[in-house]
Amino acid sequence: MAEVNCSFYFKIGACRHGDRCSRIHNKPTFSQTVLLQNLYVNPQNSAKSADGSHLVSNVTDEEMQEHYDNFFEDVFVECEDKYGEIEEMNVCDNLGDHLVGNVYIKFRREEHAEAAVNDLNNRWFGGRPVYAELSPVTDFREACCRQYEMGECTRSGFCNFMHLKPISRELRKYLYSRRSRRHRSRSRSRDHVGTRRTRSPSPRHGHHRGGGGGGGGGGGRRDREVKK
Repeated sequence: MAEVNCSFYFKIGACRHGDRCSRIHNKPTFSQTVLLQNLYVNPQNSAKSADGSHLVSNVTDEEMQEHYDNFFEDVFVECEDKYGEIEEMNVCDNLGDHLVGNVYIKFRREEHAEAAVNDLNNRWFGGRPVYAELSPVTDFREACCRQYEMGECTRSGFCNFMHLKPISRELRKYLYSRRSRRHRSRSRSRDHVGTRRTRSPSPRHGHHRGGGGGGGGGGGRRDREVKK
């Protein structure tokens, strides 16, 4: 009997059966998309009682959005500055172990994604090692739960399709304007011949695994106070 590919892994880059799945998980050798497994830790999901049920969180919606925006900006800015232009970045708000906190970064070029995987697997973020791999996902519309987008998903956070967590309008506007500035800067640089100026590394960048430590952001951040 011919072996069958796992449609969930192909569409979503993750499968609830993991290595026990009876179908084949064809891991790509090249892709524009990088998966950072379980990277985002939602404070509202971390408070659980002994039976596994969620405790009532005293974190407000505004604080929750700020925490998430800070995380998203840190990862997006550092990865784009270090590895290459990002077309799309998405974070899963699901609760299932195979999807919770997953970050998908789709780079413009496959070689940028490959460089990111090779480097990030030697890094730490938030005191935990980063687990990065190339993902088969390229069309997030196919991977997303349409019922969730319409507010009608009955499977809650344990749905096997992506429930993507949105960033604030303010952050989206900032990242868009940042990208526009980068494009204009590149256009101007084509008209001038010169030596590239190297930027000193941010002290907030994640350390290599050999040295432990946490993750971090990059240059060009929004002017705002970051709550600890």
